[in-house]
Amino acid sequence: MTLTMILIFFALLVLALPVGYALIISASVAAIFVGGMPAVAAVVKVFQPTQSFPLLAIPFFMLSGSLMMGGELGKRLIHFATSLVGRFHGGLGQVTVVGSTVFGGVSGSAVAEASALGAMLIPWQKREGYPGAFSASVTASSSVIAGLIPPSIPLILFATVSNQSIASLFLAGVLPGLLLCFGFMMTCYLSGRLRNFPRLMDNITFNDILQATIKAAPALLMPAFIVVLLRAGIATPTEVSVLAVAYGLFVSSVVYRDLTPKRFYEALTHTAITTGVVMLVIAASNLVGFVLTMESIPTIVAEWALETLKSPIMIILMMNLIMLMVGMFLDLPAAILLLGPTFVAIANAIGLDLVQLGVMMAVNLSIGLFTPPVGTTLFISAAISRESVGRIAKELWPFYMVAIAVLGLISFVPAVIIY
Repeated sequence: MTLTMILIFFALLVLALPVGYALIISASVAAIFVGGMPAVAAVVKVFQPTQSFPLLAIPFFMLSGSLMMGGELGKRLIHFATSLVGRFHGGLGQVTVVGSTVFGGVSGSAVAEASALGAMLIPWQKREGYPGAFSASVTASSSVIAGLIPPSIPLILFATVSNQSIASLFLAGVLPGLLLCFGFMMTCYLSGRLRNFPRLMDNITFNDILQATIKAAPALLMPAFIVVLLRAGIATPTEVSVLAVAYGLFVSSVVYRDLTPKRFYEALTHTAITTGVVMLVIAASNLVGFVLTMESIPTIVAEWALETLKSPIMIILMMNLIMLMVGMFLDLPAAILLLGPTFVAIANAIGLDLVQLGVMMAVNLSIGLFTPPVGTTLFISAAISRESVGRIAKELWPFYMVAIAVLGLISFVPAVIIY
């Protein structure tokens, strides 16, 4: 069954069928026509994961992000980042990185972040004299920080696969996200200094920074708000996501007073479409997981890894290489849901903490978002900047080095994320 499913899946990908449909068709054919599974049972397997209460957190977090990112708050965040780092070498690039980190604490989605920030910052940077390819590379790479800063959609998906605490995963993702932020900022600084990028010469005082921080405080407090509620046991992840929507509505309608019926409708529409895409992949992956489990593929792979590689360090290295390769071709949600069951079995076999594995997967597969040939944030940034993917990829190599360094740290120094 598994071989049939894999062959059909890759054939459908070659035909450019969306990943969700390719997963459903390939798994259905394998389960029904090869495995003899009743069609009704296959349909039940497809719809079963969509009834999960914790997964309700995904659309609500997306909606809260859409409500807050689309209005005045987005401008306040950019002003905050500009006042903080805009005057340094590579300052406008650093503005993008800081903005991505803060926006990540609102949206939880790298794709949404690349679209929102890229549309605002890439044209501005080009007008100020920054190379378009460099501006696009900063947006493409830094937007993936949203996959680690709470509320991270990838970490929620991994929690559903591994039965781990969403609160523990959120907390573990904070420091790697900040390390990526610092590394990308240093890359922008060194690039700006070595290549003599234009600098903002505005005279920024401490009072200006303080005022900008106060105005952006509603967004800056969002990640802390989420982590505190979860760690203190005050609310479940789904309840926190609903509170985040209420918070977004309050900030937009009362604090900034820029929530119009049109913007509210657009936020709902964007959330519905994005949630539909994610839930399609989740539904399809459940049937795929059933096919793999029926043939004990996760157990077989775990036993093979232990017998062949033996060393936990080599096994972790192998897992990272596989995730990096898969992330180059598959969307992040699909990759997490497909690789998750097998890698959880391997992690249990070698004693690897599943929270650490979740953060490893989030970082690994996020790197794939700005890596050719199917990097989503890379293509979004290329479309906005009107630069070729090849030129942007040449600018990305120092960002890859930073991301790989952070990945190595969290893979082999668990104390970084396991508190």
